[in-house]
Amino acid sequence: MIERYRCEVDKGQTPVRVDKYLAEHMPDTSRTRIQVAADADNIWANGKPVASNYKVKPGDVLQVLLDREPIDYTITPQNIPLNIVYEDADLMIINKPAGLVVHPGHGNWDGTLLNALAWYFKDDNSFDITNPDIGLVHRIDKDTSGLLLIAKTPQAKAHLAHQFFMHTTERTYNALVWGTMPDDNGTIQGALARDNHDRTIYRVWDIEDNPAAKEAVTHWRVLERFPYVTLVECRLETGRTHQIRVHMKHIGHPLFADEKYGGTEILRGLPTQKYKQYIHNCFNICPRQALHAKTLGFIHPSTGEHLFFDSPWADDFAELIDKWRSYTANYR
Repeated sequence: MIERYRCEVDKGQTPVRVDKYLAEHMPDTSRTRIQVAADADNIWANGKPVASNYKVKPGDVLQVLLDREPIDYTITPQNIPLNIVYEDADLMIINKPAGLVVHPGHGNWDGTLLNALAWYFKDDNSFDITNPDIGLVHRIDKDTSGLLLIAKTPQAKAHLAHQFFMHTTERTYNALVWGTMPDDNGTIQGALARDNHDRTIYRVWDIEDNPAAKEAVTHWRVLERFPYVTLVECRLETGRTHQIRVHMKHIGHPLFADEKYGGTEILRGLPTQKYKQYIHNCFNICPRQALHAKTLGFIHPSTGEHLFFDSPWADDFAELIDKWRSYTANYR
């Protein structure tokens, strides 16, 4: 969710319903979409969520949180297998394999998760993959495996997106990082924005140096220690692009095999040809950042039930960890 509109109500404004006021001031957004946002507590007045019948007053500061705009190109249905963990009338959970792009974009206009969803729902007239009011609630990187949440109705999308926006969902990732973590757990705080020299990557910024940087918080704990690398669990308090990858590099522990953030260099270990060959074998087993979206918990938008899902590691991630366990068992 992002802030699509923000304004301060004029001093001469007479009391009027907030949904009507916003419909007049946001001509590209339907009143229905505004009402759905209000129902999900995504319309705020003076820092607090308000209902659609709230009467605006002079001086009110209004904020509207909405998802992306409708897709303006065709998404071709493609028969790409989906590993569906759970599905009901409101939502579905899938376990995404590494290598599957979530959303079409430059260089990846087909073969994506949205193409797969278009195929899966091709006979369901109520599910339009180009409609921003349904579909993906969040994203994970192409080369990250694990759990993803999809909403099947506008009401479900609004409520689930609000949970993500308010950071009330429970998400953990498992990652293999370079180096020995000095403690058993910790927290990384650092605002993120794109790197000035390479716009495809992100970095930690001082807010004073880059006001566009967004605050990000990652909590981590050690799951298993090996020589030269560590298996950690990361719990996201925020969900920024590349957050775990950037935060781990920032503290000197890039993700293993993460090419964008330096993880494909041999950063720790022995200066021997045998060790170098061992690491390259590991890279061949898991030729992508060693990161898996392990768990996902949230409140069901219709029933109010707390749902929690735990996914098994992807095969390449599991094989990589097994290889490090074998290495550790023979380590002298």
